[in-house]
Amino acid sequence: MPQPSPPPRIGVVVVTMGNRPRELASLLASVERQSVPAVRTVLVGSATPLTDVPYDITKIPLAENPGCPGARNAGLRVLLDSGEVDVVVELDDDGLLVADDVFATVQRLHASDPTLGIVSFRIADGHGETQRRHVPRLRAADPMRRGLVTSFLGGGHSLSVPMLRQTGLWAGEFRFGHEESDLAWRALDQGWKILYEPGLVLQHPKTSPARHAVHYRFTARNRVWIARRRLPLPLIPVYVAVWITLTLARIRSLSGLRAWSAGFLEGIRTPCGERAPMRWRTAARMTRLGRPPII
Repeated sequence: MPQPSPPPRIGVVVVTMGNRPRELASLLASVERQSVPAVRTVLVGSATPLTDVPYDITKIPLAENPGCPGARNAGLRVLLDSGEVDVVVELDDDGLLVADDVFATVQRLHASDPTLGIVSFRIADGHGETQRRHVPRLRAADPMRRGLVTSFLGGGHSLSVPMLRQTGLWAGEFRFGHEESDLAWRALDQGWKILYEPGLVLQHPKTSPARHAVHYRFTARNRVWIARRRLPLPLIPVYVAVWITLTLARIRSLSGLRAWSAGFLEGIRTPCGERAPMRWRTAARMTRLGRPPII
């Protein structure tokens, strides 16, 4: 009789700027408490030396801050080059795993479906509430609704190593904002599934993306870049027009609008990386999943 496949081995990547030592310590402790231990945990320090982190883990201190996706790539390369893991869990440094069976569930989900490329965790605050923007679907009223989706949450998720070897890593040039969409669209175009699993919880304080000074600029630039990189030509002006309309309806400050406009022009004028548009059948699949690639 054929032997059953061994369960996928879990690796962990966490990126920190060294400005949340208490939260980071709590997160790393919650990683150590998991009933299925990680084979290897990698901590990447963006422009921070990590000398005050006492945990016996792999530490990668970077001299400069390459942005979140660039820093995550540094950790992913170590794990992929090692050949020690089959699934990578990435977690925000101010998050917390409140249950000790998160990795066990991740392991079970990926083992049960080899085409599962990404599992998106539910982000919830200390009261168990999930912000609407943290539900990766357009109909976001029910954060407990599980199912296949077209995007995922950067704060807490798992990535299949075979998927990463096929799709490539994060778009490091994005630095901040919409790098999840770029990776998700590549994964979907290669036939991988993305699952939103609300039973997997990363506790995280409520925040606004606008707390980052570069939010408006990078949001605008990266939306244009992702359209130029990943969409069939007829969909590019539709996608851009939809987001211009939504931004004008939502933005509340003149300074924010100026920063957004500068980023939009930057997205048009500057190189966006290799163009590899998704196939029309991928666009149709995304539409069937409830989110066509124009919004």
